[in-house]
Amino acid sequence: MRAVICDSFDGIDSLRVGEMPEPGPIPGTALVGVRAAPVNFADTLMVSGRYQMKPEFPFSPGLEFAGVVESADRVSGLGPGDRVCGFVGMGAMAERVVAFPGSVMKLPDGIGFEEGACLPVAYGTSYHALVDRGRLQAGETLLVLGAAGGVGMAAVEIGKLLGANVIAAVSSEEKAVAARNAGADELIRYDETPLRDGIAAVTSGEGVDVVYDPVGGEQSELALRSTKWDGRLLVIGFASGEIPSIPLNLNLVKGNSVIGVFWGRFNIEEPERSAANNRVIMDWAAEGRLHPVVQHEFPLDEAVQALRWVAERKVIGRVVITP
Repeated sequence: MRAVICDSFDGIDSLRVGEMPEPGPIPGTALVGVRAAPVNFADTLMVSGRYQMKPEFPFSPGLEFAGVVESADRVSGLGPGDRVCGFVGMGAMAERVVAFPGSVMKLPDGIGFEEGACLPVAYGTSYHALVDRGRLQAGETLLVLGAAGGVGMAAVEIGKLLGANVIAAVSSEEKAVAARNAGADELIRYDETPLRDGIAAVTSGEGVDVVYDPVGGEQSELALRSTKWDGRLLVIGFASGEIPSIPLNLNLVKGNSVIGVFWGRFNIEEPERSAANNRVIMDWAAEGRLHPVVQHEFPLDEAVQALRWVAERKVIGRVVITP
């Protein structure tokens, strides 16, 4: 089968598209013909050797997918022809993928493959972050950094569904429009206004309850300094390329918390809770309450360009590879 292939940790430009062995049938798994595979920031790290997991070569990147079940060996509830989406950790940027049933969800009617493929990781991460880790309550104020990216827009949508007042921090007018369309109540343009000044202006100096931070870098500490008493900063990732060093005296004097969010590990450690979260997400999607934004679709042969877009933070919403 054709796939995006990583032969070394030399980065995005070293990737190639070629033939890989067809995945064999494994008892208890589903073989899925991939119709769409979104690019995640973690994919750009994985092919550069900068991710927590370092697969053996050769491998195909791609954390998540949507497609059609071709066969299901001893799997109840799934059969050939079912439209599904799911999480695999790697290997989705290929014509076929093998997935375990606990990480596969049936796509609701009316949701296309491109949009459905964007549900598992971004929305799974954001729901786990805001509900399980951040304890976000209705009426609280949520600040989303990088709010026009894939996980950022998912956090804006889920924050609104949970009843929060959502502030979106973005770096351009185009991204501001996208964040507003996703449901943000207030906007901060940190290309125009220092972040802390922007937070003070839109909260009348009160600060925020929860910070959703997939960006890292200097913005993390600035956001943490703008939290209320018992504020929570949720560490999602480091799209800026810089892992911040936070002075712990901030936690002492403000009574706030820095909370790690590792959705992939959560799936392994607490599969039943993860499955329950997924059911909520798919129900919301079926009800038309979630709207993944796909900015561009790339054929498999243009996968390198798709990963570059994500690595360079050019994307509003998601880009998807369509094998």
